[in-house]
Amino acid sequence: MSLQPPGVAFVTGANGISGYAIVEHLIRQPKEEWSRIIVSSRRPLPVPWIDPRVEFVAADFLQPVEKLIAELKDICAPVTHAYFTSYVHDDDFRVLKDKNIPLFRNFLDAVDAVCPALQRVSLQTGGKYYGVHLGPVKVPLEETFRRYEDQGYNFYYNQEDYLREVQGRRGTWSYNIIRPNAINGYAPHANGMSEALTVAIYMLVCRELGQPATFPGNEYFWNSIDDNSYAPSLADLTVWASTHEHCKDEVFNHVNGDVFVWKHMWQDVAEYFGVGAPEPNFEKASGQANSLSNEIDMVEWAKDKHEVWERVVQKYGGKVETFGWGTWGFFNWATGKSWLTISSINKARKMGWTRHDKTLDTWIETFRSFENAGALPSHRALTGGRNRE
Repeated sequence: MSLQPPGVAFVTGANGISGYAIVEHLIRQPKEEWSRIIVSSRRPLPVPWIDPRVEFVAADFLQPVEKLIAELKDICAPVTHAYFTSYVHDDDFRVLKDKNIPLFRNFLDAVDAVCPALQRVSLQTGGKYYGVHLGPVKVPLEETFRRYEDQGYNFYYNQEDYLREVQGRRGTWSYNIIRPNAINGYAPHANGMSEALTVAIYMLVCRELGQPATFPGNEYFWNSIDDNSYAPSLADLTVWASTHEHCKDEVFNHVNGDVFVWKHMWQDVAEYFGVGAPEPNFEKASGQANSLSNEIDMVEWAKDKHEVWERVVQKYGGKVETFGWGTWGFFNWATGKSWLTISSINKARKMGWTRHDKTLDTWIETFRSFENAGALPSHRALTGGRNRE
């Protein structure tokens, strides 16, 4: 830690994948580096962290700034590092700006007002900055790419501009912007974009029905490469960047450091869950398209599968409510693209960040985290007592 410790962290969106991972990362650091960790979300945390440095504050960043300031001024006064990971999801990309723009503006105005010791603000955006949600883009994605003509819909542009505006006006703290791609990891609540958990639910339902877990995307993507951001790795980069002086006011992409082919990833994950995943016979989604193309509409597929999931839980364990955590609309997009969306991690590497993760291992670790939390059946129960080697 190159900035003067001990630090006091404020993490928003602590019930989400990224926020939860940042808190987990921080509590693994010694008290000499982080003396307090203040966490917030709109909903109470289902399981409190036992680390005595952690303190929870309920905060809704869509309420008026004046009310936020009144709620946060005492507890957040010593904050040195603020990590914004809050996000309101909608499968309609055009309406994301309606809540996510005021969400961040209210947060930033509040912490700027109540945190006199503030050193660094970290904003998490993502691949949508580059337009990957709309159609083919130049890859690998690099932090220096120009913005596309977004017609006012890309709320990341507004968030980043406002961050720089307030920082420039204040002149007492610096910032980081972190742009992950397809985040996977554990979260204690439903999340708007939860790829690995959705795959797990889908494969376990297929297994219960005695059906193969057919890849629901398209032929092009089945044979293409992709990349992911593992939440613990994303947290590692976020905290690393925010605590190093040479990284102030810098933007960093985040991915695990490898790429994978969906065909092989899908079959490896299917093997973990004990379900078949034969080569698909693409009829509706063959070849390559310039728009989303899915062999199976996962939103429609999921509509009558809750009862099947209840049978899975009754036989093997897990939680009935986990089925509602599946993000079927997002998964349609995640596997329905007919274009590459991979990111370059070169900038972070050149500036000194060295972590690497094998994406298949991160998926298995994510599954095991949900199993250990009781949200998914344990692998031991599914395999009759045999552990995965």
